[in-house]
Amino acid sequence: MTSIANHSSWKSKIHLLMLVCATLVSTSFIVGKIIAATLDPAALTLVRFIIAALILLPIIARRHGVQTTRKALLRYGLISGSLVIFFWCMFLSLRYTSALNTSVLFTLVPGLSGMYAALIVKERLGRARLLALSIGLVGAIWVIFRGDLQELLSLSWNRGDSIFFAGCLAMGLYTPLVKMLHRGEPMEVMTFWVLVTGIVWLLPIGGFALTQVTWSGVPASTWAWVVYLAVFSTVVSFYITQFAIPIIGPTRTMAYSYLYP
Repeated sequence: MTSIANHSSWKSKIHLLMLVCATLVSTSFIVGKIIAATLDPAALTLVRFIIAALILLPIIARRHGVQTTRKALLRYGLISGSLVIFFWCMFLSLRYTSALNTSVLFTLVPGLSGMYAALIVKERLGRARLLALSIGLVGAIWVIFRGDLQELLSLSWNRGDSIFFAGCLAMGLYTPLVKMLHRGEPMEVMTFWVLVTGIVWLLPIGGFALTQVTWSGVPASTWAWVVYLAVFSTVVSFYITQFAIPIIGPTRTMAYSYLYP
């Protein structure tokens, strides 16, 4: 990985891949809305992680084996924990607040990642990068509110916003943790074990939700969309993100989330 990171040609390719990743992640919001009526969000997230892990399993077993250590599981569990806490908070917050409020709060995540990265992995935040983050923040909010300043000013803070903000604090840790806890293993290995430990974290909320699903009533089109989310919005996006972090850094990687709106 170190040799790859030293090639400037790889850095330009990574930025192109991150554009692809941002596109894939942004489509997950549209797809999630399509299938929300037939599958609970918590159940969807758990199923998505399970399918993604099963897709990677034969590849990992053939190339690397499925043996790991307790220390490695702890590393992967910390990374997936930041993601799952975000999902937990998101599901709970939407009982009390709107998707609009959560969209605005999510724009804080790249800045939070930058602060965490400066503290955890000593990533330098120069003036140019801070300016770029600020412009990205303003641009994302402008897109969310379609340039309507009055609508932005009419927002009010509520219990759901506090819950979701806690989730954003956890999500901000994701990219710095990948940078700090990566030990040179192939990124498909890290992606697989992050998914596996994520499944364990998700079971308390997703497991109960699964028992409430009437499986015979789930249409085939929903399963097709779930597979799409598992393959492209989970496996591919996780791999690209985790591959990019050691090369371009946690802050730049997370800054691509400004493109989601």
